[in-house]
Amino acid sequence: MYGAAITILFIITAVYLAYRRLPLLVYTLTFTVLLGAYVLLGRPTGIWQGILWLLLTLLWLLNLRPLRKALISRRFLKTYLRLLPVMSDTERAGLEAGTVWWDGELFSGNPDWDKLRANPPAKLSEEEQAFLDGPCEQLCRMVDDFDVTHRRVDLSPETWQFLKSQGFFAMIIPKRYGGLEFSAYAHSSVLVKLASRSVTLASTVAVPNSLGPAELLNHYGTEEQKNFWLPRLASGEEIPCFALTGPRVGSDAGAMPDTGVVCRGIYQGREIVGLKLNFSKRYITLAPVATVVGLAFRMLDPERLLGGATDIGITCALLPRDTPGIEIGRRHFPLNIPFQNGPLQGRDVFVPLDSIIGGVAMAGQGWRMLVEQLSVGRCISLPGNATGGALAGVYATGAYARIRRQFNMPVGRFEGVEQVIARMVAHAFIMNAARSVTTAAIDAGARPAVPAGILKAHVTELGRRVANDAMDVHGGKGIMLGPRNYLGRCYQSIPIAITVEGANILTRNLIIFGQGAIRCHPFVLKEMAAARNPDRKRGVDEFDRALFAHIGFAISNTARAFVLALTFARFTRVPGSGPVRRYYQHIERFSASFALLTDVAMLTLGGYLKKKESLSARLGDVLSSMYLASMVLKQYEDEGSPPEELPIVEWACRDLLYQAQEQLHGVLRNFPVRWIAVLMRICIFPRGRTYFAPADRLGRDVAALVLTDTATRHRLGRAIYCNDDGNPLRQLQQALELAERAEQIDKRIRVEGVRTGRITALDPPGQTAAALQLGLISGTEAAFLRDYDQRVMDIVNVDDFAPDELARHG
Repeated sequence: MYGAAITILFIITAVYLAYRRLPLLVYTLTFTVLLGAYVLLGRPTGIWQGILWLLLTLLWLLNLRPLRKALISRRFLKTYLRLLPVMSDTERAGLEAGTVWWDGELFSGNPDWDKLRANPPAKLSEEEQAFLDGPCEQLCRMVDDFDVTHRRVDLSPETWQFLKSQGFFAMIIPKRYGGLEFSAYAHSSVLVKLASRSVTLASTVAVPNSLGPAELLNHYGTEEQKNFWLPRLASGEEIPCFALTGPRVGSDAGAMPDTGVVCRGIYQGREIVGLKLNFSKRYITLAPVATVVGLAFRMLDPERLLGGATDIGITCALLPRDTPGIEIGRRHFPLNIPFQNGPLQGRDVFVPLDSIIGGVAMAGQGWRMLVEQLSVGRCISLPGNATGGALAGVYATGAYARIRRQFNMPVGRFEGVEQVIARMVAHAFIMNAARSVTTAAIDAGARPAVPAGILKAHVTELGRRVANDAMDVHGGKGIMLGPRNYLGRCYQSIPIAITVEGANILTRNLIIFGQGAIRCHPFVLKEMAAARNPDRKRGVDEFDRALFAHIGFAISNTARAFVLALTFARFTRVPGSGPVRRYYQHIERFSASFALLTDVAMLTLGGYLKKKESLSARLGDVLSSMYLASMVLKQYEDEGSPPEELPIVEWACRDLLYQAQEQLHGVLRNFPVRWIAVLMRICIFPRGRTYFAPADRLGRDVAALVLTDTATRHRLGRAIYCNDDGNPLRQLQQALELAERAEQIDKRIRVEGVRTGRITALDPPGQTAAALQLGLISGTEAAFLRDYDQRVMDIVNVDDFAPDELARHG
């Protein structure tokens, strides 16, 4: 018994040392002392003792770098090169774009929470807050969305002028060029507010401030280009669009057939060396009204007039709309959301070389330029628009479910509806936390490429779920379009956000994990660089260092995954206190499991993992769930940890981490090397799948926060446009504020009048009149109920039209 106890203690100590990630030499020395003590005290049996001495010998040999390089690293390098996936230039540019932020910590298996907590909270400057409270509110008041989407099929001329004069197209342009130079968080906040009023409006504002001429000029343009174009873009004198997608090529930019051939030609009366452009583009937002076109094309120099390669690569240029050969002006009609969007073509369009953004020096750098800016832009535009729509949907649905009654009770009190509303609240909270914390990181200097993919794919997907749930709760009210409908157009627009800037199905299956596994892993990128180093000797040396650091990393994550799963991560040190502390610990546990599974998948499948898109998608989902849960915890802390919002945080984190668990299970269930999957399951789920989705009771607590007039409801609504008496969201809020008193009076009428048979009227106005006549309520209460009923019916009623009204005239 004594020997068995000493053996168990020895094994636990050895695992703990691996768990602590000691350097190889320190681990070897510690293991030597530990093994000596074990031999003296535990007296292990011959075979077991032999295995341990063999392990110790191996550890000491691995500390001899010249020996291990000759025997292991140099030989494995040849195998490693065969395992590396084939990588296109566009993929390589995508991997090198942006920076590694919190995503890297999650890949480490041991996230440093101090790094996340040190990130400054999202905060608006006084100037930015004044813009949101002033011009943004005024702009929202100007827009009648039904007029925009049904009658005009465009914003009004007054709205267009206001957008230009107030700098809505200049949020990312520096002040020295006449722009607003807003922070990323302010930029996002403006879009949230505008999207809560009109998707058409938000989309129109988002594009000039996202990936396009202003952004590219600001980062890559020559001083001459900046001085000429940026003031004009800032003032609204020029309206930009950017043309990337074509009929034959969407996401596969490397196969772009649009060309710009370097040649001699006549430009403004003289012969110059320039570019002859031929292109066909579609889905280009603002193209029908644009005055300057940003264009992506493949640049070719068949005559080597520039002295270099014949295929220079993807390049970006700026073309005035009136350049001969450009055909522009026709419109697409994206799902009844009439933001200006259309095709454009060019045939033998000749322009000078200084049309290239950044000049000839940036020729062939177009794809790198685009993906670098997407690492920021995908965190702002679509997540901001989706969050605005989701917050408005939650704000409206909470009030509507309280004032809309069926079977003598608010529909929001039905348990099934209650759980749907809870899901909506939590999803909107996740979305807002993700966009707020991530844009704050951008303002602090990060360029988070992988989180950009996470936000684009998952925030827009959560927006789709919130929109679906809002429509389910509203029923017919949400279906019937018209001036009274505040949900329909947002619901129609959801597939647009899902599709643009990299379709979600592509982003989820290929980009999030595919980019993250190489870019964010602490050793893989170093190993790849070393393996491809043309200096063979130096490459082997660098590969050896990275490889054995990677092996130690994998061993540590094996120990961490097993120990944290076995103990439910209860003893790991994390920030926070109370219930939220457990969510930090669970993220720590799943991070170790994810890091282990990532290493095993890359080692065993190699380049084949790139083709196993379902596995890659599930691993990306695990990363995304951990990232979003981290954002929720950070946002909650940044807001001062209000106790009344704790149910939302718990519901959101529990749902996200349950999804992480299930996706880990999905990877193991479908892993092609079955015996490895069995071993990994022992490490990751030694006690089975023990994490559960949010409980119904928790959902009831969450739903109550928006079904009543609470501080939480007001916090959710502060980012959206919910002011002015003509705004449906304001009307819903006013009715909600009166609902509790109305329900108390109505209860008295039903108990003392309807149930006793003294009141036989079936409709609320009739019951109110009878109750007043019987003396069950006062005249003041009767007047209050009549006013409340009128408010409710004004909201519940839907529009109808004469047949000829439904046809557009123009």
